[in-house]
Amino acid sequence: MNPPLDPSLFDFQGDRLWVMHCAEGPIPKATAEALRGYLGKELRPWELRWIEDFLGIPKAVKTEAANLLGANSEDISLTATTSSGLQIVAQGFPWKAGDEVLAPLGEFPANVWPWKALESRDVSFREVPLWGGHRGGSEAWNGAPPPPDADAETRLLDAISDRTRILAVSWVRFQDGLKLDLPWLGSACKERGVHLVVDGIQGAGTHRPDLTGVSAFATGGYKGLLAPEGLGFLWTETGFRQRLSPCGSWLSVEDGTNFARPSTDFERGWLEDGRRLEPGGPSVMGAVGLLESLKALNAAGAEALEAHIRGLQDRLLTGLWELPAGRDEAQRLRGLWEEDRLGPILALHHQGRGADGLNALLHSGYKQGIYSSVREGYLRIAFHGWHRESDVDRLLAWLT
Repeated sequence: MNPPLDPSLFDFQGDRLWVMHCAEGPIPKATAEALRGYLGKELRPWELRWIEDFLGIPKAVKTEAANLLGANSEDISLTATTSSGLQIVAQGFPWKAGDEVLAPLGEFPANVWPWKALESRDVSFREVPLWGGHRGGSEAWNGAPPPPDADAETRLLDAISDRTRILAVSWVRFQDGLKLDLPWLGSACKERGVHLVVDGIQGAGTHRPDLTGVSAFATGGYKGLLAPEGLGFLWTETGFRQRLSPCGSWLSVEDGTNFARPSTDFERGWLEDGRRLEPGGPSVMGAVGLLESLKALNAAGAEALEAHIRGLQDRLLTGLWELPAGRDEAQRLRGLWEEDRLGPILALHHQGRGADGLNALLHSGYKQGIYSSVREGYLRIAFHGWHRESDVDRLLAWLT
């Protein structure tokens, strides 16, 4: 099985096995070269071009991002991070006192603090457990992992109240790896007059989301999108975007970049496309890096990447079943895998071994050049498009 992303695109320096793009994705060597090339222009600013560079590069990023999502580039806004994208939504939404944001229990902080920051506006934040025994916060390590029959979507929908305005979810959960059914949630939210807002960073770059019924989808670039930190994007549905207050930047108005028109002519309307929500001039350097990485992902193809990752997960779960200590987790994860409830992360629950047990296993992997990660009671193994079947066999030897 040839990987859709040639491993030689990256600089893994020997036998390093990186299965933690869920924490930090490696950038392709071509991305680093593009960044070095643009840095030379920053060193010699007379070489910078307004149309080709300042305007052209961000526009190209939006085109590639839209291709990756199966969306329209006009609906893309460039943001610094996932958090900043969600902050744009949180601060721009027309809240009324007493409104609430609903979210699954145990979301990554990027999808919590933008909503909790609304408390001063009398907007509350409420969490919902997604399965029996689900725990979060200080009790996260004592919780049960998601079972194959977890019906997280129904629990969320049943929890919607007449005060709920936004349901804020992670498409793929950062610790346990559960992937939510976005079109089902989105359609059901629409029927209830609720907006579905998605933190998409743990699935973007490895899976293509179905944005049916979704109001907003935010992601940073530095995980599965394989770009440097500091630039991501926000997708918004057109009608929802019109409800959000503009960020108020000079680039979010008509003719903002037309210097033939006096800059101090403030009789302008707000733009209708994604630029309406952009906070100002983007990091063009960041855009250079994100653009090159998005090109590599689009060249590989979203469907090919997802199919490849599922094949690697299948192989790992089959091997885990052969290990007495791994059989229970293999069976649980196999059930989720068969129901297409997993993103790129296979999250192995600690099963009573606790933090000391998982961290000992983690560091034994480091000594063998295997880099995975631990979060809230799970050992996370995240596959991407460059991994090979031999990498799976190496992981199984380590886990044995």
